Amino acid sequence: MNARFRTLAFLATFAFALPALAAKEDPIAKPVKTVVQSVRYERDALALKHFGSQEQGKFLLGDNWDKGTDAQRKEFVTLFQDLFANIAFPRVRENFKNLDTITYEPSQVQGPEATVASTVFIKHPLKTQEMKLKYRLVKEAAAWKVVDVTVLGSSMLQDIRDTQVKPLMEKGGWDLLLERMRTELAKVKKK
Repeated sequence: MNARFRTLAFLATFAFALPALAAKEDPIAKPVKTVVQSVRYERDALALKHFGSQEQGKFLLGDNWDKGTDAQRKEFVTLFQDLFANIAFPRVRENFKNLDTITYEPSQVQGPEATVASTVFIKHPLKTQEMKLKYRLVKEAAAWKVVDVTVLGSSMLQDIRDTQVKPLMEKGGWDLLLERMRTELAKVKKK
């Protein structure tokens, strides 16, 4: 399975979290609920506030994160969020119409990190598809932030890091990475 499909699968299933989250107020699942509702109702900027963007940047860039300047790190976070919102969120909204239900297991907390496992049931005309997801969150200050989702055993961030970020960093460092991100964002916004 290619990285783009796993990313799209994550985005599609991430969008289906709304109904099950409404049934139980779990403080760790709350940012997931907020993200899903915000994306669903096209309040993308609000959704993005509930992502652990600094933690995502650190994971995606590894040791290179600390080698970047403050300006480079800030631009990376902004570009990554803009790309994510412009590519993923419209697809997520489209997939809301197929949700049957979603169930959540109790949150697992270890210090400033937590995971929330879920099973998403997507109703198709001839069958119901079941997908297992695991959300990873971090606690920043007093708030839990969504960092990553594992779909079909594959981490969304790891796929992005391994197939997109890492090759660009090896080829041309921060300058090439940011240049490509700017170019991709310009293309997406033209559509």
